[in-house]
Order: sequence, then C-alpha cells, then structure tokens
Amino acid sequence: MKNVLGVCLIALTMCHVVAAQDPTVPVLRPGISVQLPVSHQATAMPEADQQDVTVVTITVDGNLYVGTRPVEPGELTGLTASPVYVKADARVSSQQLLTVLSALSNHQVVLLTLPTVTPAPGKLLPPYGVSLTLGRR
Repeated sequence: MKNVLGVCLIALTMCHVVAAQDPTVPVLRPGISVQLPVSHQATAMPEADQQDVTVVTITVDGNLYVGTRPVEPGELTGLTASPVYVKADARVSSQQLLTVLSALSNHQVVLLTLPTVTPAPGKLLPPYGVSLTLGRR
C-alpha cells in the first residue's frame, strides 16, 4: 500500500511541475483581492497579467497598495511605469478613486473591471479594463 501511495504522490508532483512550465497556462501573480466593478465598455487586457506591470489597488476600507506594498497617495506621483493598472474595489468612494487618479494624472491609466462575458467551463479569461485619458488635452 505504501508503494502505491508513493507512486501516486510522485505522479501528482510530476503533473504539477509539467503544468507549471506550460507557457499557455496563466500564472497567478500575488496581489490584493478586491471586488471589481463590471463594465460593458471593458475590453480584454491580457498585458495586465504580465509580471512587470504596475498595479495600484484600492481596497474597500481605503487602503492603497502598489503591487502588495502599502503606500500613501502621495507616493503614486513617483511611479515611472506606464500604463498603470488601477484595481479599485467596487464599493470604494468616488473621492478615494479620484484622489488616486489625480496622483496618476501624468500616467496612462487602465481601470481593471470584471468582464460581462462568462468564460467557458475550465477556461480563464484575461483581465478586462477601461483605458482612461486624464487631464487636459
């Protein structure tokens, strides 16, 4: 019985290693979880899943993060990445969102949203978002 269990564990480990090396399988990045709003104007933004993108998250309680690092709104002006992906909880106040968008006024900004489409069973959808133009033209 021990041998069968050992073989099963080895086979399971091998399957996991092979799946982890498959470039077509999306890799989940560490991040802060929020309840995203839904937008009918959102389009697929697969580039938001890249490892080197900058994601600013606003949680329902008003906490602000760049990646998984807590920050203050004033620190956002020092970001050099473009575009900046903003992942704001759907329950965040308009004022909190506007404070973040004002701090990012010199950046291209994409608001991440939930898509209105339903994925096929077993298929993951890329991130969806709405591109914004901030400031005067």
